[in-house]
Amino acid sequence: MIPSLAPSTPARSQFSRVLIAALCVSVTGPLSRSAAAGATRRARPGPPYQGGGVRRGRQEPGWLQGAPPPRWARIAPAVAMVALCLTQWTTRTEELGYFLAALPAVAAFSYGAAGTAVFGALVLLLLGIPELGVGNARGTDLATVATVGLLSVVIAWVRRRRDAQLVSVRTVAEAAQMAVLPPVPERVGRVRCSGLYRAAQRGTLVGGDLFDVRAGPYGVRAVVADVQGHGLAAVGTVASLLGAFREAVLDDPALAAVAARLDRRLAADAAAESVAHPELFATALLLEFPPERDLVRVVSCGHPPALLLRDFAATELVVEPGPPLGLGLTGAALPAVAELPLLPGDRLLAHTDGVTEARDTAGNFYPLAVRVPVLANDPEGLVPAVWRDLAAFTRGGPGDDVALLLLSLDARDP
Repeated sequence: MIPSLAPSTPARSQFSRVLIAALCVSVTGPLSRSAAAGATRRARPGPPYQGGGVRRGRQEPGWLQGAPPPRWARIAPAVAMVALCLTQWTTRTEELGYFLAALPAVAAFSYGAAGTAVFGALVLLLLGIPELGVGNARGTDLATVATVGLLSVVIAWVRRRRDAQLVSVRTVAEAAQMAVLPPVPERVGRVRCSGLYRAAQRGTLVGGDLFDVRAGPYGVRAVVADVQGHGLAAVGTVASLLGAFREAVLDDPALAAVAARLDRRLAADAAAESVAHPELFATALLLEFPPERDLVRVVSCGHPPALLLRDFAATELVVEPGPPLGLGLTGAALPAVAELPLLPGDRLLAHTDGVTEARDTAGNFYPLAVRVPVLANDPEGLVPAVWRDLAAFTRGGPGDDVALLLLSLDARDP
């Protein structure tokens, strides 16, 4: 029996109402939610990228971020149409033609307005021409199918425009964030570098942590810091500290003076009337590799100590900690500077508390000093190995910003 969509059938009239309601809920609902979520939703973490500005552990698929849909999503409506027609032609006792009315709405998520219009026209032909043996829609039911097709075309057009806007906004945002925190190079002078950054907020490359490595007249200097707060709210402070550090690398001969400059920068920012939360502060670890010397100088401003990896044993650097930056205390008493001779093969791993304060499901902290010697021989490198181990330990990645910076000193030329 050829199915009929005649309006006299109560079940099919009910189907028409349900179809329209489902279309409105499933399509206009996500569009309105995505607009609101873009402004207010707190994001969660995504995939690490080895460099300065890094993506994080959990990320939405590319086709949900404005990229073209995957191939399976594009062929699914056509496959469903062919399957329904074949099933209807071979199964005369079942009425399956009315399922075709939903295909334009499905196609709107994978095709543009033109492609969706083609699907809508094919559905109208299949249901409106009884000789095709698929459907026998008449009157109100045929008008309902046409309305669904028209709405689907409009939705496909709106979706394409929103996808284009999303790609443009993401491109600009990523360029701006990469300008603030560019990838750390593999080598700066005699210092080999490997860094990983993971922001806690989804869709961002910069959060509340920072690191940088720069060469200057007084050697190669590095900073790893954790500012108050995290996510986009902390990006302004991150940019301010990085700017002050890059100036200090060129101007300040003493490492303690670099810390004092960063402290003054935060104190001045906190005193500005435009700052909503004046209690700005940050913990920081500063390292300096003087030219022509096999040693490292370290200044700690309330920051977790770096790890020294020597002969596959990891030990914390013993440095007298100073107060965090931004409290205005370094002007009266500069923080202590520790010196450590470096042997061939020594590596220094600086990190933020997002690593050591990450917990597993039982509430245990991540044992970084214990895990580093085990991961030291990973063929992909120590920093990626630590991230993978941390993600496995926390079942998907910690909920705080994470920064890892591995530094090693090349041997001097004889």
